[in-house]
Amino acid sequence: MALVVYLKTVTELRGKGDRIAKVTFRGLSFFSRVLENCEDEARFDQAFRWPIGSQVDGNEMLEIQVFNYSKVFTNRLIGTFCMVLQKVVEEGHLEVSDTLIDDNNTAIQTSISIEIKYQTMDGSVKVWSDGEFLDIPDDCDGTFQFETDSLLSGRSQGSATSPGRSVHGIPTFRKTGKGVFSAMKLGKTRVSKDGHKKGDDPAILDAENLDRKVMRLGGGVDHDTISLASVTAVTTNVSNKRSKPDIKMEPSSGRPVDYQISVTVIEARQLVGLNMDPVVCVEIGEEKKYTSMKESTNCPYYNEYFVFDFHVPPDVMFDKILKISVIHSKNLLRSGTLVGTFKLDVGTVYSQPEHQFHHKWAMLSDHDDITAGCKGYVKCDIAVIGKGDNIKIPHKANETDEDDIEGNLLLPEGVPSERLWARFYVKIYRAEGLPKMNTSIMANVKKAFIGENRDLVDPYVLVQFAGQKGKTSVQKSSYEPIWNEQIIFTEMFPPLCRRLKVQIRDSDKVNDVAIGTHFIDLRKIANDGDKGFLPTMGPAWVNMYGSTRNYTLMDEHQDLNEGLGEGVSFRARLLISIAVEILDTSSAEIMSSTEVQIEPVSNISESATGKLEEFFLFGSILEATMIDRKIGDKPISFEVTIGNYGNQIDGMSKSSSAKKKKEDGGESEEEESELIHNSSDEEAEDDEDLTSVPSTPPMKPVITDRNYFHLPYFEKKPCIYIKNWWQDQRRRLYNSNIMDKIADKLEEGLNDVQEIIKTEKAYPERRLRGVLEELSTSCSRFVTLANKDQNLSGRTRLDKERLKSCMREMESMAQQAKTIRTQVKRNTVRDKLKLVFNFLHRLRFLADEPQHSIPDVFIWMISNNKRIAYARIPSKDILYSIVGEEMGKDCGKVKAVFLRLPGKKGFGPAGWTVQAKLEMYLWLGLNKQRKDFLSGLPSGFEENKAMKGTGIQTVPPISLVYNMKQVFQLRAHMYQARSLFAADSSGLSDPFARVFFSTHSQVTEVLNETLCPTWDQLLVFDNVELYGEAGELRDDPPIIVIELYDQDTVGKAEFIGRTFAKPLTKMVDEHYGPPQFPPQLEYYQLYRGNCTAGDLLAAFELLQIGPAGRAALPPIDGPTDSDRGPILPVPLGIRPVLSRYRIEVLFWGLRDLKRINLAQVDRPRVDIECAGKGVQSALIQNYKKNPNFSTLVKWFEVDLPENELLHPPLNIRVVDCRAFGRFTLVGSYAVTSLRKFIYSPPDKTANNWTHTARLANGYMALTNGTSHSCPHSHPISHPSGDIVVNMDPEPNIKKMNTVVKIDSTTAAVVKVDLNEDEMDKENEKKKKKKKKKGEEVDEEEPDESMLDWWSKYFASVETMMENLRAQEAALAEAEEREDLEIAAESAEIKADDFPVKGTKLKEKSKDKKSSKDKKKNHEGTEKQPPKRKVDELVVYNKELEIEFGNFEDWLHTFNLYRGKAGDDDDHNVVDDDRIVGRFKGSLCMYKLPLSEEIAREAGFDPNMGMFQSIPHNDPINVLIRMYIIRATDLHPADINGKADPYIVIRLGKTEIRDKENYISKQLNPVFGKSFDIEATFPMESMLTVAVYDWDLVGTDDLIGETKIDLENRYYSKHRATCGIASNYSVHGYNVWRDPQKPTQILAKLCREGKLDGPHYGPGGRVKVGNRIFLGPTEIEDESGLKKQTEEHLALTVLRHWEEIPRVGCKLIPEHVETRPLLNTDKPGIEQGRIEMWVDMFPMDVPAPGPAIDISPRKPKRCELRVIIWNTDEVILEDDDYFTGEKSSDIFVRGWLKGQQEDKQDTDVHYHSLTGEGNFNWRFVFPFDYLMAEEKIVISKKESMFSWDETEYKIPARLTLQVWDADHFSADDFLGAIELDLNKFPRGAKTAKQCSLNMVLKEHELPTISIFKQKRVKGWWPFVARDENDEFELTGKVEAELHLLTTEEAEKNPVGLGRNEPEPLEKPNRPDTTFLWFLSPLKAIRYLICNRYKWLIIKIILALLLLVMVGLFLYSMPGYLVKKLLRV
Repeated sequence: MALVVYLKTVTELRGKGDRIAKVTFRGLSFFSRVLENCEDEARFDQAFRWPIGSQVDGNEMLEIQVFNYSKVFTNRLIGTFCMVLQKVVEEGHLEVSDTLIDDNNTAIQTSISIEIKYQTMDGSVKVWSDGEFLDIPDDCDGTFQFETDSLLSGRSQGSATSPGRSVHGIPTFRKTGKGVFSAMKLGKTRVSKDGHKKGDDPAILDAENLDRKVMRLGGGVDHDTISLASVTAVTTNVSNKRSKPDIKMEPSSGRPVDYQISVTVIEARQLVGLNMDPVVCVEIGEEKKYTSMKESTNCPYYNEYFVFDFHVPPDVMFDKILKISVIHSKNLLRSGTLVGTFKLDVGTVYSQPEHQFHHKWAMLSDHDDITAGCKGYVKCDIAVIGKGDNIKIPHKANETDEDDIEGNLLLPEGVPSERLWARFYVKIYRAEGLPKMNTSIMANVKKAFIGENRDLVDPYVLVQFAGQKGKTSVQKSSYEPIWNEQIIFTEMFPPLCRRLKVQIRDSDKVNDVAIGTHFIDLRKIANDGDKGFLPTMGPAWVNMYGSTRNYTLMDEHQDLNEGLGEGVSFRARLLISIAVEILDTSSAEIMSSTEVQIEPVSNISESATGKLEEFFLFGSILEATMIDRKIGDKPISFEVTIGNYGNQIDGMSKSSSAKKKKEDGGESEEEESELIHNSSDEEAEDDEDLTSVPSTPPMKPVITDRNYFHLPYFEKKPCIYIKNWWQDQRRRLYNSNIMDKIADKLEEGLNDVQEIIKTEKAYPERRLRGVLEELSTSCSRFVTLANKDQNLSGRTRLDKERLKSCMREMESMAQQAKTIRTQVKRNTVRDKLKLVFNFLHRLRFLADEPQHSIPDVFIWMISNNKRIAYARIPSKDILYSIVGEEMGKDCGKVKAVFLRLPGKKGFGPAGWTVQAKLEMYLWLGLNKQRKDFLSGLPSGFEENKAMKGTGIQTVPPISLVYNMKQVFQLRAHMYQARSLFAADSSGLSDPFARVFFSTHSQVTEVLNETLCPTWDQLLVFDNVELYGEAGELRDDPPIIVIELYDQDTVGKAEFIGRTFAKPLTKMVDEHYGPPQFPPQLEYYQLYRGNCTAGDLLAAFELLQIGPAGRAALPPIDGPTDSDRGPILPVPLGIRPVLSRYRIEVLFWGLRDLKRINLAQVDRPRVDIECAGKGVQSALIQNYKKNPNFSTLVKWFEVDLPENELLHPPLNIRVVDCRAFGRFTLVGSYAVTSLRKFIYSPPDKTANNWTHTARLANGYMALTNGTSHSCPHSHPISHPSGDIVVNMDPEPNIKKMNTVVKIDSTTAAVVKVDLNEDEMDKENEKKKKKKKKKGEEVDEEEPDESMLDWWSKYFASVETMMENLRAQEAALAEAEEREDLEIAAESAEIKADDFPVKGTKLKEKSKDKKSSKDKKKNHEGTEKQPPKRKVDELVVYNKELEIEFGNFEDWLHTFNLYRGKAGDDDDHNVVDDDRIVGRFKGSLCMYKLPLSEEIAREAGFDPNMGMFQSIPHNDPINVLIRMYIIRATDLHPADINGKADPYIVIRLGKTEIRDKENYISKQLNPVFGKSFDIEATFPMESMLTVAVYDWDLVGTDDLIGETKIDLENRYYSKHRATCGIASNYSVHGYNVWRDPQKPTQILAKLCREGKLDGPHYGPGGRVKVGNRIFLGPTEIEDESGLKKQTEEHLALTVLRHWEEIPRVGCKLIPEHVETRPLLNTDKPGIEQGRIEMWVDMFPMDVPAPGPAIDISPRKPKRCELRVIIWNTDEVILEDDDYFTGEKSSDIFVRGWLKGQQEDKQDTDVHYHSLTGEGNFNWRFVFPFDYLMAEEKIVISKKESMFSWDETEYKIPARLTLQVWDADHFSADDFLGAIELDLNKFPRGAKTAKQCSLNMVLKEHELPTISIFKQKRVKGWWPFVARDENDEFELTGKVEAELHLLTTEEAEKNPVGLGRNEPEPLEKPNRPDTTFLWFLSPLKAIRYLICNRYKWLIIKIILALLLLVMVGLFLYSMPGYLVKKLLRV
């Protein structure tokens, strides 16, 4: 199938010019040739053809754009033609003429005429070849270019392209990846050269591309804002036969890094158990730390901080398990009982936003009893800090308790809060290919004695998961062990441990070592989505890599076998599977323990892992150069291995079991996996005696230059080939390859967009749309490709599930990409770019296949039978497929492979040097697909086969002989380099460049002592012979390697960095001229290991030498500079065009110069140099006395390139002038980008209305967003066009609300006013509302005298927290809205459905949020008076410098470096040791001539140039006043995990050590101190504030310090001397601090800025410049009298100074800044933070008033009296001895949290039969209370050995417990209630109304504070947990709480219990309440009288009856006898 568009003509064009057309279909753009000097008609007559992989849809579009072409500027769009292809699809052929439309979609006169043909086929997926795809029809020969390198281009070398065929006219693509091959963004556009013969002038670039081209000419955009990797390029062509090499040489993982883990255990809640003494244990790896023990509580409060330091590789760190356990009653003698544990791995924490969990609840579970449920919660903060990580620590002041435990669980985003228990089954079946793990000597001895030949390895498998280990059995002596065992782990699901570690180990009593390690990431084998699946894997083989296979007792690369670093050899492969089963913990037969279990499993069949197929690996080494000279003296061969195949030295260890089977005549299945050295009979039949040739013949290297050798592979290129057998799981790799290619394209496109944005070029949105369109088509293509070929053998469940989820993901990604494409506008590009980067991460994640199949390929350089260096190539990258998208990116292509040293040898300088560079061709595929294996090789070779004979076609060649040879001349134009690595101790380098091309190398000259050398040198390589066909060499020349070195006088030159380039090639028959030649200079990123090491500016061209010889080449100018000798300069056409610039330098002074060679710097001078010209500063005569320069401004003129990006760096050097004319270099600095110093004259014509209006709109948005909306805007009527702004969203009582009225015709008016009546009304309304809510409200206004500085501080902190929360909420809401939009559009939700669905999604979160907010509002209203009543300051949670651009508004600080740069991975961390001082000054650069207007300005001083109105730099005396408020999260310095911090301040020679005021055992100390120091600028300008740890014995340790440059602050235009307060007061807590009043400050600013004003007028108005501000004019003095003042007006202007045109900038407000504390021993890791501010007052003005008192608030002494009146319904515990009745001996115990030792008990109410108890008992608890923080302050010694008391701050909580007293055993705990005295439920009026809901639904009930209420009486419930762990009611207590201050308590004393004074009356207890053994008679009486009275009466009556009956019976006979006898 193909679509052909024939572009005929474009007519009715306006004007005369060069025209070019761009035709786009499916994101693939072709360009026409350029038609020069066209007038009204452009006749293109050119055809464009798209081969199509899928049917054209009738809705698809064709787009044609016509441009005016420009060689220099951006192409200008004339018009666009778009057409839907419906008609074309129906008819197949169409001719169209139509008009174009412009940017605004309006038709223009210009019309276009085209013809379209659509050839369809049968619709099957066709495989096309590059040749066919890129074939250009005969009627045209223009070139085209990819805008979006669509995947559909399918760069495959299909079966249709025969070997040796050359494709002419191959187009050129430019890949612009910030890829590893930074310099080689392949293919920007390079044109088909034969176009010149036909007279056409081909085009290069479209609009965006030309911009990019200009931009690439340099990377001089400010270093801070742009990574140079993104502006690097090489003009190169499409790589059809070459793939990108990797520029980063060093393996990144495996290197130890510093980590600090900080854990704060705040409190625990709901711990299961009765009356516990809990301790929290924090365990990371082997380290354990414990909190203190809290007695008798189930909800202990700790607030203890622990820090763990590690120095390990990242992988090891992130796999460590962090365990939080709660232990009950642990002490020295007993280990205590474990209540529950919570565990997660460190990697989970690190992957969180900001690398931390803050104030989250960890849910505890019992690992011995998984049926038990939750065991409680621990609230904690966990943060993981790596070097250079900046953790934003949320502000800790006045935190509100996050009581919503369920909503704040310590779980990553997306993990459900209800986690279940699950079993993880890891099945271990068998392993293959294990290496020898013992010496052969012992084996031979055994064989001699026993006659048994044994395998030399005893393997077993160790599996580690979530801190638990499981081992299989040991299989003795087996290279192919079979285990068939499963290891079962029981763990919560989803687990918070991400990786499972599987390791094969060799069991040995002496040396138990790892053979190989594999990590399984659970996220890759599971999917947590709605249609997701549980973790599953296999049965699948996993390949293990590690050290080389030869056995040594001490393996130097053993770490590699442990999984650290990149494995350098195949070790073994292991067959495993993983399954997960969720447990039903309610079922009875479940095992409740989490012990690891081992069970046997049945064997699995051979076919379960896939059908065993024969694969074929072919490779050819076209070039072997850059071989290190150390190994250049012996013959060298190269060996290629895949698994154990091909490994001749230490490959497959033959298994003795296999041998036995052979002896018995049985066929061995292992035979397949053995290396085949000799051909066996079976093979001979199949493959014509094909034997594997895994290595090249040894060959002696030849010298290239002093450092490197090369192998003479000239026309004869050696080949290797290996037959190998693997399970056929290619589908996995194919899918992975498709996704990888999509991701690569996407990354290139996104980097392109970023470049366009960063360099401020036009139309980034167009490029992004192209990228998204390509992404959506590629994703759709994946779905069609991945769905086929579902052969069932060996497909695992994971394969099926992964395929489903990948297809779902890709479909949704395609849909979302389409949606986002429609939303991309110029103003949304940046936001959408972030979203698209998420796609990239998703793609990369999906592309990583967790189930391996074919092992990676290793290439080893072998010399003297030893392995020297290696390269590892993933097998998927070279895997062949007939479908282009599925093919590996390097398959059938020539790749530059750099060999490196293995393991730790590869770290550091040794690893940076290339051991060898190979140009290598590799192909891996099924043996049956072998016919295509040579198709990608450069054409022009003959095969040289080892054998002659029949069937020769199938035998691969042992070498290739190239009979076509081309001769070239390479010209390397080496212009300059910049920002190089400092390799010498002077802090500079002596750089030279070495250029390698093929087997040639040349060097530039050495330039001494510079980091920015300008060589300006042309290196000419003559007679470079390249083998292959000319056309292919033109399109695919080999790469050039450029290495930079530092020349040392002694020893070897030191490596600085390396980069790659591709030359621009010109063939003999091509014209040397524009637009291609001469080439343009471009920037190339240099790499040193993995780090960037500077940039090289150069150009390279490769010119073919024809029959006419070199004479026909473009001429080279001879050496122009006689001083430089025979060195050729870069020719004129290539070197940049220069203009005259003037650079003015402001020399201010030098600071902090260190000693040089032990001598102090005395007479320094600064030398400035740029492009060979420069200027010297005046000499500082005595550095100690005055380090400032006497002459401030000097200038010099220099010729610089017109293109700003090519500007050379400016070098600043400081030298010390010594005696006898000697100079010593002190330090140097290179300003790499002069861009920010370029002067732009102010635009006089544009006025500042736009700016002001923009500001005003911003304020409007702010105002409308706040809760304090203005009630005053309605009475004021505004003419149209006015902007009303509330400048102050938080109006104060004294401070008036602000209205800004800006009229675009008159002077602007700023009004500051608000009727106080309205404000009062509003307050009244608010109060009424509150009353309705049933809250207590303080009616009285806060008394001014009650407020202090801390009131202001806490109010401000609260404001800051609110602002942060609002920002986060706004961001979250915006993201959510965007996600919903995308979801809606992709799901095509109807408009009316959409809001409903959206709201449903949000409902839950909103409910949670609203309940939280309600709570916070309740608290806020109770805690503080309404906010507007307190004046506030600004709390910055960062350094002031960050907020105000380092105060470099006109004075810049340049760090001077000396000494060798450190080889740190992270070059962002400043190397402080190398800084030897600082130069203060500035630069200003402008093109000459400058307009004369500037010089004509009034007061222009020609000596100062552009640096007008700059103060003098004479010494000045200043009073420095520092206020240190507090420090937070200090690093513990003592063994007990605490510190004893105190402040040390250093300024110049002054040092203040506040040692005697250290704060004991605190990590969050409140200092509240101010210090005054008198200083003289400039000698004393660097202020150091340090926090030290006090030690009783030995020296005090530095915890951390922060440095502040006071001088820059002092001279800054932001006026950082003393912050401007929000309000002007003459007395009280907000008194004005500055000695200058606002009116004086304003007058001074107007004078300095040459502004008219200030003019104060009537009615409270002031005019400054053309602005009028309105405001109040009255002020109250201390006596309450009102006076007239202008200060408020002046202050209003100062607070809005940034709006004043021309001179306005934000003035620093009254503030507190938060500065990180750093310690040189732990560079880059914060050791805590300090809150402070600095005021500076010049000594020549009136002295300031006394310092503000910020000393910490002293806690108030209070007394809480608790009267326990009665209890009711207390559960009955005891059974009566005699009667068995239930009863309880009740007493109540109470204490305040933290004061357990002061617990008090009532007397005992004995023998309560109903649960009723009467006490009338009083507890008295004195305590210290901090009102502002709502905490009780306790000072006590931690232990008997403590030196002094420690202060604790604990929430105010009262605990009441009810107990059953026992005399002969421990008392029984019945229940408890804990009341937070700040917020507890109001007591019930009667016992009946008191219920369990008062505890369970505490949040919903109205709460009260004892500190407001003072006295409360009521009933509260006692609760305890039952067997099911649920709350039950165990009693009720009637209590009265009464809070008094100490003074009140002294006036009204009371006794404890029922004692005097004010005794309580005795309770009226029933008679039953007594103790039986104290009054036995009473007991008997009670027992008899009360209990058994009726029983006794009944017994007596019965006895009497019995007696009577007895007497009757006794006397009856006698009586009868008497009667009878009648006696």
